[in-house]
Amino acid sequence: MELHLSGKSAVVTGASKGIGLAVTRALAAEGVSVAAGARHISAELAELVGEGRVRAFEVDLAGPDGPGELVEAAVAAFGGLDILVNNVGAVRPRTGGFLSVTDEDWDTTLTINFLAAVRVTRAALPHLLDRGAGAIVTVNSVNATLPDPLVIDYSAAKAALANFSKSLSKEVGARGVRVNTVSPGPVATALWLGEDGVAAAVARASGVDPEAVAEGAAGQSVTGRFTRPEEVADLVLLLASDRAGNVTGADFVIDGGLISTL
Repeated sequence: MELHLSGKSAVVTGASKGIGLAVTRALAAEGVSVAAGARHISAELAELVGEGRVRAFEVDLAGPDGPGELVEAAVAAFGGLDILVNNVGAVRPRTGGFLSVTDEDWDTTLTINFLAAVRVTRAALPHLLDRGAGAIVTVNSVNATLPDPLVIDYSAAKAALANFSKSLSKEVGARGVRVNTVSPGPVATALWLGEDGVAAAVARASGVDPEAVAEGAAGQSVTGRFTRPEEVADLVLLLASDRAGNVTGADFVIDGGLISTL
């Protein structure tokens, strides 16, 4: 399927690994010029930069100035902006329960999982509106509608992100900017499977093997496996393209059938 993305410009946050890296790679393969924002530029992201369509920018998206700096750098490099992919996020399992989650923990979680997207969107939106057309695709989570005490602060932040995205879609849809979200379940990335990922953290707290934790999580899906980051990226690209030209204010779950309710 031709996505008609060639020649477009995009910003992707949290682009150094996982879903963000997969989205960056997929956009570049479609001929999109990508400004990839991350706290640190990974070897994989640097390799994409070497291929020519990606420019990487080291920014702290958790800080108040980083989001605007990233967007300004992208517009300076490409002369405008067509696509924003809000992907940056982080999760820390709260194995000690709700009472172990401090104000600082809440601030950190809400900032990286909610306010970062709000700030990048605020910086990017005028440029999208100037084009008279554009797409914002935000990588959310099934936890936006699947509250989980193990990630109580993360779930709350993702619920806020879903509400924000839906509200914004109603404001800017008539002006040509579409706003949608993608909500993955467990994805085969370092966030879940890395040395400091969810599976490892739960394993340390419960005295079991991380592989057993991961297998248990995968087993909750109908497909019996984690989603691959490339599968999330394909969905993001479709929503960013004019093939989904009348889709806005929608959320698309990609979780292998994990959510069993309507």
